[in-house]
Amino acid sequence: MSSHILFLTGHLAHEPLRRVLGDMGDAGFRWTVHDLGLQVAALMTADMIARRLHDTFGADRIIVPGRCRGDLDGLSRKLGVPVERGPDELADLPEFFGRAARRVRLERHDALIFAELTDAPRMDVDAIVAAACALAADGADVIDLGCLPQTGFAHLEQAVRALRARGLRVSVDSQDPGELARGARAGADYLLSLNLDTLELAFETDAVPVLVPSPGGGLDSLLRAMERLEARGKAYFADPILDPLPFGFTDSLVRYHELRRRAPEAPMLMGTGNISELVEADTSGMHALLLGIMSELRIGALLTTQVSPHCRSAVREIDYARRLMWAARELRSLPKALGDGLLGMHHRKPFVQDEAQIREFAAGVRDPNFRIQLGPSGIHVYNRDGLRTGTDPFELWPCLGVGHDASHAFYLGVELARAQIAWQLGKRYAQDEPLRWGCMVPAPSDDAGDAQCAPGPTRRHTPEESPS
Repeated sequence: MSSHILFLTGHLAHEPLRRVLGDMGDAGFRWTVHDLGLQVAALMTADMIARRLHDTFGADRIIVPGRCRGDLDGLSRKLGVPVERGPDELADLPEFFGRAARRVRLERHDALIFAELTDAPRMDVDAIVAAACALAADGADVIDLGCLPQTGFAHLEQAVRALRARGLRVSVDSQDPGELARGARAGADYLLSLNLDTLELAFETDAVPVLVPSPGGGLDSLLRAMERLEARGKAYFADPILDPLPFGFTDSLVRYHELRRRAPEAPMLMGTGNISELVEADTSGMHALLLGIMSELRIGALLTTQVSPHCRSAVREIDYARRLMWAARELRSLPKALGDGLLGMHHRKPFVQDEAQIREFAAGVRDPNFRIQLGPSGIHVYNRDGLRTGTDPFELWPCLGVGHDASHAFYLGVELARAQIAWQLGKRYAQDEPLRWGCMVPAPSDDAGDAQCAPGPTRRHTPEESPS
């Protein structure tokens, strides 16, 4: 027998919800739609459901709006029926059920993120620790202390020890073998960037070296350095070096591919800063592409920087991209419809209602409160006095009749500004909620604070599948 699902909703969404469920045809379950007695379904809370729902209609499962707030586990126990949140938008309901068996939590990956503090010699230890903890909270696995030419780093050892005391892994990047040796003696886990000329240092320490080609030596010099370490049973990462656009980038990608062909099992690292930092373009797409390349070539580590202001969310983007590409590869799926964390500027389905649906909603409103929705033609504002449509808040404002109510005017100004930005960019807009910018700007609920510094353990197994 098919399961029976009870959908809870409000006055305005009652009939649209029934139509969406009817259009889904044989969805594999029977359904009942129940109006909980409120105008707007998004205002529903667990406490409200507990007070108002007196009949579960024999359902095996209850779906509430995605924006429903409160303790659903407690509500499930009270009702004796599992209660779960559906999608935020009604238009996403078919996809919610169509992908239920494949919805994945993007928790697993197989790539280490080295996040470089490029000005470490000019920062005091407290500043280094604070910056490192912020990078770790964003997803960095290793904090790289970047040394600067002709710049002293007297507190290098102190910085390494302070980071290690916080449970962080540390790498030191320098062209000066003396600085690398100091970092290793202080407890650094990795040393960047050794080549054939400085390779002996790798045998004098337990730190894992990251190898690069010797000046003028090309890929062959990197392979010789790898062979020497392998002969001694020494772990390493090999980095053929990613060159910037348009000065050798394509050739450098070929080097990575060639190294993987010639050394199928070699641990590799890719440094992405030459692309993200040196191109004035949004970085989320760059990181998606680069992490896709890394996934194909099985490159297990990445070095990034956050120097330019437009790169300030690089670690968060890379962390999301490595999980997205891992899931896509393991599921043998395109990296599409698995998560929208890299869609900061746009949304895959920006408008959740068409013009006819918005007019229908507007016609059903009987109170003076303004509702704001987006459609392909612009911003729609309506209450009991009618529907107004435009693309610029300054067009709409004279039609709203807000008068001298300053607080109401301020509220509508904020909401209309958000709506205009969303409409212009093609983003989702939901009244009374901040715009979402993917992983570039974490949602408030994702803010774990600064109580913990060290990142969680890396998980390297099959992705968890969940219908929730």
